[in-house]
Amino acid sequence: MVEGSPPLLLVPGWLNSGPEHWQSRWQRGRPDLGRVTFGEWQDPEPQAWTADLCQAVLACPRPPVLIAHSLGCLATANLMALPSPPPIAGAMLVAPPDPSRPDTPVEIADFAPPARVPFAVPGLVVISSNDPYAEEAFSLDLAKAWGLEVVRLGPCGHINDQSGYGEWPEGLVLLERLLWRQP
Repeated sequence: MVEGSPPLLLVPGWLNSGPEHWQSRWQRGRPDLGRVTFGEWQDPEPQAWTADLCQAVLACPRPPVLIAHSLGCLATANLMALPSPPPIAGAMLVAPPDPSRPDTPVEIADFAPPARVPFAVPGLVVISSNDPYAEEAFSLDLAKAWGLEVVRLGPCGHINDQSGYGEWPEGLVLLERLLWRQP
């Protein structure tokens, strides 16, 4: 990573990221990656997840770069929508889901509608054209509302281990690119 980089904080999605998920693999290979632990993985509650994420950010020695997947993206957006959000240095949001879809699991429906506030930090929204949890147009609209750069990977599912993204070295390249944009 870039010398003098901000702390890096993984923000998993619903049910946490399993051992073969790219977030877990990255963390095993990099002791400098922190991870948010949400109090309730099975039945997430938006306000509780926002509070847990806020605590994790404030516990960092400097504003961190958040590396979120799926529902973790929406928790990150909720954090940024707080009246006085804690400072972050940047965000890499991968595969944000659409919690208002008719086929959305009931456990995450309370995250609808996603917060749509500008992040005002460098960031990326990494999307798939065939994500089973969000139409591409939805993801593009969120990225625009958040004021973040879009990275389109093409048809690659939910960008998780089930869709073949275990180690995901290309994701590390994207993260490195984001870190080079830090002040």
